[in-house]
Amino acid sequence: QVQLVESGGGSVQAGGSLRLSCAASGRTFNNYDMGWFRQTPEKEHDFLASISWTAHKTYANSVKDRFTISRDNDKNTIYLQMNNLTPEDAGRYYCAAQVDSPGYNVWGQGTQVTVFS
Repeated sequence: QVQLVESGGGSVQAGGSLRLSCAASGRTFNNYDMGWFRQTPEKEHDFLASISWTAHKTYANSVKDRFTISRDNDKNTIYLQMNNLTPEDAGRYYCAAQVDSPGYNVWGQGTQVTVFS
C-alpha cells in the first residue's frame, strides 16, 4: 500500500518562496506519475503540476512560470518549488500518485500554505 506524506508548508510573505516535499512509501516509487494539487474553497482539487515516471512535467497556466516540480527517485520524494507567491496561492496543498490507475488514486494528507501581503 502506497502512502504519501507532504511537508514544507508554512506562512510566507507575498513574493516569497516555499518548497514542498512529498515522500512516498510502500511500493516502487519510480513507476508512478505524481502530481501536486491545491484544494479549493469548494473542496475540489485544482491541478498545479505533474511529473511522469519518465520525468515529463506539466503545469497549470497559473503557476508554470513560478512553480517547478521535480522528483528524486532515490529518496522516493517529489518536490514543488514555489516562487513569487501571492495571496491567491494560499491553501492546502496535496500530492497524489497514479498507482496502477490512469487517474490519481492515492493522496497525501496535505500541507497548509499561507501567503500574507
